[in-house]
Amino acid sequence: MLTTLRALVATMGLLAMTSLATTAGAAEIKPAVVFDLGTKFDKSFNEGVFAGAERFTRETGIAVTEFEPTNETQFEQAHRRFAQRGFSPIVAVGFNQASVVEKIAREFPGTKFTLIDGVVKQDLPNVQSVTFREQEGSFLVGLLAAMASKTGMIGFVGGMDIPLIRKFACGYEQGARYAAPKTDVVQNMTGTTPSAWNDPGRGGELARGQFDRGVDVVFAAAGATGLGVLQAASDAGKLAIGVDSNQDRLHPGTMLTSMVKGVDVAAYDSFKFARDDSWTAGATTLGLKENGVDWSLDDDNRALITPAMKAKADEAKAAIVAGTITVIDYTVTKSCKS
Repeated sequence: MLTTLRALVATMGLLAMTSLATTAGAAEIKPAVVFDLGTKFDKSFNEGVFAGAERFTRETGIAVTEFEPTNETQFEQAHRRFAQRGFSPIVAVGFNQASVVEKIAREFPGTKFTLIDGVVKQDLPNVQSVTFREQEGSFLVGLLAAMASKTGMIGFVGGMDIPLIRKFACGYEQGARYAAPKTDVVQNMTGTTPSAWNDPGRGGELARGQFDRGVDVVFAAAGATGLGVLQAASDAGKLAIGVDSNQDRLHPGTMLTSMVKGVDVAAYDSFKFARDDSWTAGATTLGLKENGVDWSLDDDNRALITPAMKAKADEAKAAIVAGTITVIDYTVTKSCKS
Protein backbone atom coordinates (compact mmCIF):
# COMPACT_ATOMS: atom_id res chain seq x y z
CA MET A 1 0.00 0.00 0.00
CA LEU A 2 1.31 3.43 -0.94
CA THR A 3 1.00 6.41 1.38
CA THR A 4 1.76 10.04 0.61
CA LEU A 5 4.17 12.16 2.62
CA ARG A 6 4.29 15.91 2.38
CA ALA A 7 7.95 16.65 1.98
CA LEU A 8 9.67 19.80 3.03
CA VAL A 9 12.13 20.36 0.27
CA ALA A 10 13.74 23.81 0.55
CA THR A 11 12.06 26.46 -1.58
CA MET A 12 9.97 23.75 -3.21
CA GLY A 13 6.59 24.15 -1.57
CA LEU A 14 4.74 22.21 -4.24
CA LEU A 15 7.06 19.19 -3.93
CA ALA A 16 5.52 15.93 -2.80
CA MET A 17 7.41 12.87 -1.74
CA THR A 18 5.76 9.48 -1.48
CA SER A 19 6.79 6.69 0.81
CA LEU A 20 6.24 3.01 0.36
CA ALA A 21 4.60 1.33 3.33
CA THR A 22 6.77 0.58 6.34
CA THR A 23 6.43 -1.54 9.42
CA ALA A 24 7.44 -0.64 12.93
CA GLY A 25 10.90 -1.63 14.02
CA ALA A 26 12.38 -2.04 10.53
CA ALA A 27 14.48 1.06 10.23
CA GLU A 28 18.10 0.01 9.89
CA ILE A 29 18.44 2.25 6.86
CA LYS A 30 16.50 5.17 5.35
CA PRO A 31 16.48 4.53 1.59
CA ALA A 32 15.31 7.08 -0.95
CA VAL A 33 14.92 7.46 -4.72
CA VAL A 34 15.18 10.56 -6.89
CA PHE A 35 13.55 9.61 -10.18
CA ASP A 36 14.51 10.81 -13.62
CA LEU A 37 12.36 13.37 -15.43
CA GLY A 38 9.02 12.11 -16.59
CA THR A 39 6.62 10.14 -14.48
CA LYS A 40 7.36 7.37 -12.01
CA PHE A 41 4.81 5.26 -13.87
CA ASP A 42 6.38 5.62 -17.32
CA LYS A 43 6.09 1.84 -17.90
CA SER A 44 9.79 1.95 -18.71
CA PHE A 45 12.95 3.25 -17.00
CA ASN A 46 11.57 5.00 -13.91
CA GLU A 47 8.95 2.35 -13.32
CA GLY A 48 11.61 -0.34 -13.39
CA VAL A 49 13.41 1.37 -10.50
CA PHE A 50 10.08 1.79 -8.70
CA ALA A 51 9.49 -1.98 -9.05
CA GLY A 52 12.86 -2.66 -7.41
CA ALA A 53 12.01 -0.32 -4.54
CA GLU A 54 8.60 -1.94 -4.08
CA ARG A 55 10.18 -5.37 -3.96
CA PHE A 56 12.61 -4.23 -1.26
CA THR A 57 9.78 -2.82 0.83
CA ARG A 58 7.64 -5.95 0.43
CA GLU A 59 10.51 -8.12 1.62
CA THR A 60 11.78 -5.95 4.47
CA GLY A 61 8.98 -3.60 5.49
CA ILE A 62 11.40 -0.68 5.19
CA ALA A 63 9.98 2.44 3.56
CA VAL A 64 11.56 3.81 0.41
CA THR A 65 10.89 7.54 0.17
CA GLU A 66 10.59 8.91 -3.36
CA PHE A 67 10.78 12.17 -5.22
CA GLU A 68 9.56 12.82 -8.76
CA PRO A 69 11.21 15.95 -10.22
CA THR A 70 9.47 18.09 -12.81
CA ASN A 71 12.63 19.86 -13.98
CA GLU A 72 16.40 19.42 -13.72
CA THR A 73 16.86 22.19 -11.14
CA GLN A 74 15.09 20.05 -8.56
CA PHE A 75 17.68 17.24 -8.62
CA GLU A 76 20.19 19.05 -6.43
CA GLN A 77 17.59 20.32 -3.98
CA ALA A 78 16.07 16.88 -3.54
CA HIS A 79 19.41 15.12 -3.00
CA ARG A 80 20.60 17.73 -0.50
CA ARG A 81 17.39 17.59 1.51
CA PHE A 82 17.39 13.81 1.54
CA ALA A 83 21.02 13.80 2.74
CA GLN A 84 20.31 16.45 5.39
CA ARG A 85 17.50 14.30 6.76
CA GLY A 86 19.71 11.25 7.06
CA PHE A 87 18.47 9.23 4.11
CA SER A 88 20.94 6.61 2.82
CA PRO A 89 21.37 5.06 0.37
CA ILE A 90 19.92 7.54 -2.08
CA VAL A 91 19.31 6.11 -5.55
CA ALA A 92 19.62 8.62 -8.39
CA VAL A 93 17.88 7.53 -11.57
CA GLY A 94 19.49 8.59 -14.84
CA PHE A 95 22.72 10.04 -16.20
CA ASN A 96 21.31 13.56 -15.84
CA GLN A 97 21.99 13.35 -12.12
CA ALA A 98 25.71 12.47 -12.33
CA SER A 99 27.08 15.95 -11.61
CA VAL A 100 24.57 16.51 -8.82
CA VAL A 101 25.39 13.19 -7.17
CA GLU A 102 29.10 13.98 -7.30
CA LYS A 103 28.54 17.40 -5.73
CA ILE A 104 26.20 16.30 -2.94
CA ALA A 105 28.24 13.18 -2.20
CA ARG A 106 31.25 15.40 -1.48
CA GLU A 107 29.15 17.52 0.87
CA PHE A 108 27.80 14.45 2.70
CA PRO A 109 30.59 11.85 2.80
CA GLY A 110 28.64 9.70 5.27
CA THR A 111 25.72 9.26 2.87
CA LYS A 112 25.67 6.46 0.30
CA PHE A 113 24.57 7.28 -3.25
CA THR A 114 23.80 4.88 -6.12
CA LEU A 115 23.68 6.39 -9.59
CA ILE A 116 21.82 4.25 -12.13
CA ASP A 117 22.72 4.70 -15.80
CA GLY A 118 25.56 7.13 -15.22
CA VAL A 119 29.05 7.47 -13.78
CA VAL A 120 30.46 10.30 -11.67
CA LYS A 121 33.65 11.86 -13.02
CA GLN A 122 35.66 11.24 -9.87
CA ASP A 123 35.79 8.06 -7.83
CA LEU A 124 34.21 8.75 -4.45
CA PRO A 125 34.08 6.33 -1.51
CA ASN A 126 30.35 6.87 -1.03
CA VAL A 127 29.16 6.66 -4.65
CA GLN A 128 28.18 3.53 -6.53
CA SER A 129 27.65 3.87 -10.30
CA VAL A 130 25.72 1.22 -12.23
CA THR A 131 25.67 1.26 -16.03
CA PHE A 132 24.64 -1.27 -18.65
CA ARG A 133 25.91 -2.64 -21.94
CA GLU A 134 22.70 -1.69 -23.71
CA GLN A 135 24.29 -2.41 -27.07
CA GLU A 136 24.26 -6.14 -26.27
CA GLY A 137 20.54 -6.36 -25.51
CA SER A 138 19.80 -4.08 -28.45
CA PHE A 139 21.78 -6.41 -30.71
CA LEU A 140 19.42 -9.26 -29.83
CA VAL A 141 16.21 -7.29 -30.41
CA GLY A 142 17.67 -5.98 -33.68
CA LEU A 143 18.28 -9.56 -34.75
CA LEU A 144 14.68 -10.45 -33.90
CA ALA A 145 13.35 -7.37 -35.67
CA ALA A 146 15.18 -8.23 -38.89
CA MET A 147 13.94 -11.81 -38.79
CA ALA A 148 10.35 -10.70 -38.14
CA SER A 149 10.32 -7.98 -40.80
CA LYS A 150 8.55 -8.74 -44.06
CA THR A 151 9.71 -5.55 -45.80
CA GLY A 152 13.40 -5.71 -44.91
CA MET A 153 13.02 -2.26 -43.32
CA ILE A 154 12.99 -1.74 -39.55
CA GLY A 155 12.91 1.44 -37.47
CA PHE A 156 14.37 2.99 -34.34
CA VAL A 157 12.93 5.95 -32.40
CA GLY A 158 15.24 7.36 -29.75
CA GLY A 159 14.52 9.94 -27.09
CA MET A 160 17.10 12.64 -26.43
CA ASP A 161 19.87 12.58 -29.04
CA ILE A 162 22.81 11.64 -26.82
CA PRO A 163 25.55 8.99 -27.05
CA LEU A 164 23.69 6.67 -24.68
CA ILE A 165 20.71 6.45 -27.05
CA ARG A 166 22.99 6.17 -30.06
CA LYS A 167 24.41 3.15 -28.20
CA PHE A 168 20.98 1.48 -28.31
CA ALA A 169 20.56 2.33 -31.99
CA CYS A 170 24.01 1.06 -32.92
CA GLY A 171 23.51 -2.28 -31.17
CA TYR A 172 20.10 -2.64 -32.82
CA GLU A 173 21.57 -2.00 -36.24
CA GLN A 174 24.39 -4.50 -35.69
CA GLY A 175 21.99 -7.22 -34.60
CA ALA A 176 19.68 -6.63 -37.54
CA ARG A 177 22.50 -6.91 -40.04
CA TYR A 178 23.91 -9.97 -38.29
CA ALA A 179 20.60 -11.71 -38.99
CA ALA A 180 19.91 -10.15 -42.40
CA PRO A 181 22.80 -8.10 -43.86
CA LYS A 182 20.62 -6.16 -46.29
CA THR A 183 18.22 -4.87 -43.64
CA ASP A 184 17.51 -1.14 -43.90
CA VAL A 185 17.41 0.58 -40.49
CA VAL A 186 15.54 3.92 -40.35
CA GLN A 187 16.40 6.05 -37.32
CA ASN A 188 14.88 9.13 -35.73
CA MET A 189 15.66 10.95 -32.49
CA THR A 190 12.88 12.84 -30.73
CA GLY A 191 14.85 15.91 -29.66
CA THR A 192 17.93 17.39 -28.04
CA THR A 193 16.53 18.45 -24.66
CA PRO A 194 15.21 16.43 -21.69
CA SER A 195 11.64 17.01 -22.88
CA ALA A 196 12.38 14.40 -25.56
CA TRP A 197 11.80 11.72 -22.92
CA ASN A 198 8.19 12.71 -22.28
CA ASP A 199 6.49 13.41 -25.61
CA PRO A 200 4.34 10.42 -26.63
CA GLY A 201 2.62 12.46 -29.32
CA ARG A 202 5.91 13.15 -31.07
CA GLY A 203 6.92 9.52 -30.65
CA GLY A 204 3.77 8.38 -32.40
CA GLU A 205 4.30 10.90 -35.18
CA LEU A 206 7.85 9.68 -35.83
CA ALA A 207 6.72 6.06 -35.85
CA ARG A 208 3.93 6.75 -38.33
CA GLY A 209 6.40 8.52 -40.59
CA GLN A 210 8.60 5.44 -40.55
CA PHE A 211 5.66 3.14 -41.31
CA ASP A 212 4.84 5.33 -44.34
CA ARG A 213 8.37 4.63 -45.61
CA GLY A 214 7.96 0.85 -45.32
CA VAL A 215 9.10 0.09 -41.78
CA ASP A 216 7.16 -2.78 -40.23
CA VAL A 217 9.06 -3.24 -36.94
CA VAL A 218 10.10 -0.32 -34.70
CA PHE A 219 12.23 -0.19 -31.54
CA ALA A 220 11.55 2.68 -29.13
CA ALA A 221 14.29 3.75 -26.70
CA ALA A 222 12.72 6.99 -25.59
CA GLY A 223 11.28 6.79 -22.07
CA ALA A 224 7.64 7.85 -21.91
CA THR A 225 7.89 9.11 -25.52
CA GLY A 226 8.16 5.48 -26.51
CA LEU A 227 4.61 4.85 -25.33
CA GLY A 228 3.44 6.84 -28.33
CA VAL A 229 5.60 4.70 -30.62
CA LEU A 230 4.15 1.49 -29.21
CA GLN A 231 0.60 2.83 -29.54
CA ALA A 232 1.19 3.92 -33.13
CA ALA A 233 2.48 0.46 -34.00
CA SER A 234 -0.56 -1.15 -32.42
CA ASP A 235 -2.89 1.18 -34.31
CA ALA A 236 -1.14 0.45 -37.61
CA GLY A 237 -0.85 -3.30 -37.09
CA LYS A 238 2.95 -3.08 -37.09
CA LEU A 239 5.38 -4.67 -34.64
CA ALA A 240 7.06 -2.73 -31.86
CA ILE A 241 9.88 -3.39 -29.40
CA GLY A 242 9.80 -1.98 -25.88
CA VAL A 243 12.69 -0.87 -23.70
CA ASP A 244 14.06 -0.98 -20.15
CA SER A 245 11.06 -2.73 -18.56
CA ASN A 246 9.13 -5.60 -20.11
CA GLN A 247 6.49 -3.71 -22.09
CA ASP A 248 5.07 -6.73 -23.95
CA ARG A 249 1.83 -6.59 -21.97
CA LEU A 250 1.01 -3.07 -23.18
CA HIS A 251 -0.10 -4.18 -26.66
CA PRO A 252 -0.19 -7.97 -26.88
CA GLY A 253 -0.15 -9.07 -30.50
CA THR A 254 1.99 -6.21 -31.79
CA MET A 255 4.77 -6.19 -29.19
CA LEU A 256 7.52 -8.33 -30.70
CA THR A 257 9.66 -8.17 -27.54
CA SER A 258 11.32 -5.71 -25.15
CA MET A 259 14.98 -4.94 -24.51
CA VAL A 260 15.01 -5.19 -20.74
CA LYS A 261 17.54 -3.60 -18.38
CA GLY A 262 17.99 -4.63 -14.79
CA VAL A 263 17.35 -1.19 -13.31
CA ASP A 264 14.97 -2.83 -10.83
CA VAL A 265 17.76 -5.11 -9.65
CA ALA A 266 20.22 -2.20 -9.39
CA ALA A 267 17.85 -0.30 -7.09
CA TYR A 268 16.90 -3.34 -5.04
CA ASP A 269 20.54 -4.39 -4.60
CA SER A 270 21.58 -0.92 -3.46
CA PHE A 271 19.03 -1.00 -0.65
CA LYS A 272 19.58 -4.63 0.25
CA PHE A 273 23.36 -4.38 0.33
CA ALA A 274 23.16 -1.23 2.46
CA ARG A 275 20.88 -3.00 4.91
CA ASP A 276 23.20 -6.05 4.96
CA ASP A 277 26.23 -3.78 5.42
CA SER A 278 27.74 -5.10 2.18
CA TRP A 279 27.19 -2.01 0.01
CA THR A 280 30.35 -1.02 -1.88
CA ALA A 281 31.31 2.07 -3.86
CA GLY A 282 32.69 2.02 -7.39
CA ALA A 283 31.54 1.55 -10.99
CA THR A 284 29.78 -1.57 -12.24
CA THR A 285 28.73 -2.35 -15.81
CA LEU A 286 26.13 -5.04 -16.46
CA GLY A 287 25.54 -6.83 -19.75
CA LEU A 288 24.26 -10.17 -21.01
CA LYS A 289 26.85 -12.09 -19.02
CA GLU A 290 25.68 -10.53 -15.75
CA ASN A 291 21.96 -10.72 -16.68
CA GLY A 292 21.92 -6.93 -16.72
CA VAL A 293 20.26 -6.77 -20.15
CA ASP A 294 18.26 -9.27 -22.23
CA TRP A 295 15.19 -9.65 -24.42
CA SER A 296 11.76 -10.66 -23.15
CA LEU A 297 9.82 -13.78 -24.02
CA ASP A 298 6.49 -14.42 -22.30
CA ASP A 299 2.86 -15.25 -22.96
CA ASP A 300 2.23 -11.81 -24.44
CA ASN A 301 4.72 -12.20 -27.30
CA ARG A 302 5.48 -15.91 -27.59
CA ALA A 303 3.27 -16.32 -30.66
CA LEU A 304 5.38 -13.76 -32.53
CA ILE A 305 8.72 -15.48 -31.89
CA THR A 306 9.34 -18.46 -34.14
CA PRO A 307 11.62 -21.33 -33.08
CA ALA A 308 14.16 -20.14 -35.66
CA MET A 309 14.15 -16.62 -34.21
CA LYS A 310 14.62 -17.87 -30.66
CA ALA A 311 17.41 -20.22 -31.72
CA LYS A 312 19.22 -17.43 -33.56
CA ALA A 313 18.88 -15.07 -30.59
CA ASP A 314 20.08 -17.76 -28.17
CA GLU A 315 23.06 -18.48 -30.41
CA ALA A 316 24.00 -14.79 -30.64
CA LYS A 317 23.57 -14.30 -26.90
CA ALA A 318 25.90 -17.20 -26.15
CA ALA A 319 28.46 -15.84 -28.60
CA ILE A 320 28.36 -12.36 -27.06
CA VAL A 321 28.76 -13.79 -23.57
CA ALA A 322 31.66 -15.96 -24.78
CA GLY A 323 33.30 -13.00 -26.51
CA THR A 324 33.17 -14.44 -30.01
CA ILE A 325 30.80 -11.63 -31.02
CA THR A 326 31.85 -8.14 -29.97
CA VAL A 327 29.12 -5.54 -30.15
CA ILE A 328 30.35 -2.03 -30.89
CA ASP A 329 29.77 0.43 -28.05
CA TYR A 330 28.93 3.78 -29.62
CA THR A 331 29.81 5.67 -26.43
CA VAL A 332 33.39 4.42 -26.81
CA THR A 333 33.90 4.51 -30.57
CA LYS A 334 31.63 7.53 -31.34
CA SER A 335 30.77 5.57 -34.45
CA CYS A 336 28.79 2.46 -35.38
CA LYS A 337 31.60 1.17 -37.54
CA SER A 338 34.38 -1.06 -36.31
